[in-house]
Amino acid sequence: MTAPLAGLLVIDMAQFLSGPSAALRLADLGARVIKVERPEGGDICRTLYLSDTDLAGDSTLFHAINRNKQSLAADLKDPTDARRVHRLIDQADVVIQNFRPGVADRLGFGPAALRARNPRLIVGSISGYGEDGPWAALPGQDLLAQAVSGAMWLSGSASDGPVPFGLSVADMLAGHILVEGILAALVRRGISGDGATVETSLLEAMVDLQFEVLTTHLNDGGRLPQRAAVDNAHAYLAAPYGVYRASDGWIGLAMTPLDLLGRSLDLPLAGRDAFAERDAIKAEIAARLEDGTTGRWIDRLRADGIWCAPVGDWPTLLGEEAFRRLDMLQRVARGSTPITTTRAPVRVDGGRVGASTAAPRIGEHSDAIIREFSLDD
Repeated sequence: MTAPLAGLLVIDMAQFLSGPSAALRLADLGARVIKVERPEGGDICRTLYLSDTDLAGDSTLFHAINRNKQSLAADLKDPTDARRVHRLIDQADVVIQNFRPGVADRLGFGPAALRARNPRLIVGSISGYGEDGPWAALPGQDLLAQAVSGAMWLSGSASDGPVPFGLSVADMLAGHILVEGILAALVRRGISGDGATVETSLLEAMVDLQFEVLTTHLNDGGRLPQRAAVDNAHAYLAAPYGVYRASDGWIGLAMTPLDLLGRSLDLPLAGRDAFAERDAIKAEIAARLEDGTTGRWIDRLRADGIWCAPVGDWPTLLGEEAFRRLDMLQRVARGSTPITTTRAPVRVDGGRVGASTAAPRIGEHSDAIIREFSLDD
């Protein structure tokens, strides 16, 4: 199968998570991605450890986000290296950046300069809070973007303080949004021949993540969401929506008519107001579910047509046949070091797309790229 983006050349000038994750998505769809990084140290993500796990000299985080790429080592402040990178970009389809505002322009690699040399180029850029404005110079870091976005007041129960997501959700979402914009720009280029500058930010990604509940807030007199006091899972949803403890684990209960749930659990829930009595109803459900195992309740609830699921951990998920059928894991190798990681979360014509190569070493492909693209002519 020919991958959808086969034949496209993408230059990944980004580091950390957001920009490189966008380049990874394009690589998974078949684009050739060349990562431009500093000769000394490379992408900072190489030493940004999630744990003390190091694989073949780089962090697991770097391996996860930079597979299926090649590496060109270049110091953008060095005239020879800068000239090489410019010549490479002159032949590219897409460039991805996440410099601090103003840095790319000072280095001569801003969108306007690049597109003046290559009018068909798509330049994708991710910032923390936009290219200008009072927050533009602030650190574009995931936790900080979560903090100012208001999203931390949606998770946890009413007695909890602000609860951050347990993932770098702003970085990852900004990467996905940038890919969406780049693909749209590539479609337009196929029609008009024109390149484009595509921009997003961590804050815009966090606002977009909340589009559903924020729209409710904006059209509800400005009232703030009220988290449930008992087993909150969504500040705007009524009972029984939440995660409840059983005698040996946890159960997630989704939207369910109270009369149906009451019959299944032998509780007097019919006719009650699921919003006005949310905390009281959830407390009764919680007390009932604690008196039984997860397996017992899941079997009973599902038999009665109630939407529910056991709360599992990673080992549980990885052992499930439903997960194995998705074929979401792959094994690549950096030299003699095997690395198990995920695969592209999309199938085209029934199969996974993209290559399966390990993340590159710093400058691993520099000599070959310089020759292939005649960067020293």
